[in-house]
Amino acid sequence: MRRALSLATHGPAVGANPQVGCVLLDEAGAMVAQGWHRGAGTAHAEVDALSHIPDARGLTAVVTLEPCNHTGRTGPCAQALIDAGVTRVVYALDDPNPVAGGGADRLRAAGVEVIGGLLADEATELLLPWLTSVRTGRPWVTVKWAASLDGRAAAVDGTSQWITGTASRQRVHEQRAAHDAIAVGTGTVLADDPSLTARGDGGELLAQQPVPVVFGTTPVPADARLRQHPAGLIELGHRDLEAGLRDLDARGIRRLFVEGGPTLASAFVRAGLVDEVLIYLAPMLIGGPRVALDELGVTTIDEAHRLRIHRIETLGDDLLVVARPQQLAEGA
Repeated sequence: MRRALSLATHGPAVGANPQVGCVLLDEAGAMVAQGWHRGAGTAHAEVDALSHIPDARGLTAVVTLEPCNHTGRTGPCAQALIDAGVTRVVYALDDPNPVAGGGADRLRAAGVEVIGGLLADEATELLLPWLTSVRTGRPWVTVKWAASLDGRAAAVDGTSQWITGTASRQRVHEQRAAHDAIAVGTGTVLADDPSLTARGDGGELLAQQPVPVVFGTTPVPADARLRQHPAGLIELGHRDLEAGLRDLDARGIRRLFVEGGPTLASAFVRAGLVDEVLIYLAPMLIGGPRVALDELGVTTIDEAHRLRIHRIETLGDDLLVVARPQQLAEGA
């Protein structure tokens, strides 16, 4: 199963479909084939693995997600395994999608031995953004900000380039590329005219570009750099976060990167719509009023938004703190 989970990571983290890996084993437990899902419209992991061998009769399929039970761009994987003569299927997670779920029952009805729940915690961590989207009907929301050790996002005169170092800035571009879309508010668009592209060390555009999403009622200026973004532009035309997230989910956006300054970041936190925060901390002290987050509606310490540290990374002289809401961290 760990091999299947590793294979799953070869597939795209973005897009509407989950990352899935599959390993086929013979009666002695030796691996005879493997596969993974390469994105929407391509063969699912099970079918990819089956395509590499002429005969799968009597084999065991080890899959990271319950084989699907529906016909979309491709046929149901559960039926493909049945037709191939696989006699046992071991998977990590039940598919929460009501459209695609039910593959385990279909397999059992055909006489295939089915075992679920193997390494479920590890599979959950891999698929957490996709699982969140399927279960909530909105994208997984990552909120990012950069700050000094005393929590300031800019100096008194508004200057903020550069609080963090080169390694942190490059990691931000990698994070952008790992999300389907990147959100800002109209205030940031008007003040900074950002490009919101994901770029490499040499300034080149990365292959995966997040779609820029603008919250707010003010139209993006005709000459704004966002109008030239290679992935297009989504102007929501309102400030309703929940409605905007539902809209994005309907467009197939499963991961949203919020990088729109204190106003938008604070609005997401206040609304309880944040799944993960990325805090880039630079070893400097700035002072003054330019804090990384605005008012959150917290009047007493008991109302604080509690987080749990997920991991900490060192990036040059900076620290990246990755944290999740306490209830999500406990539930995962």
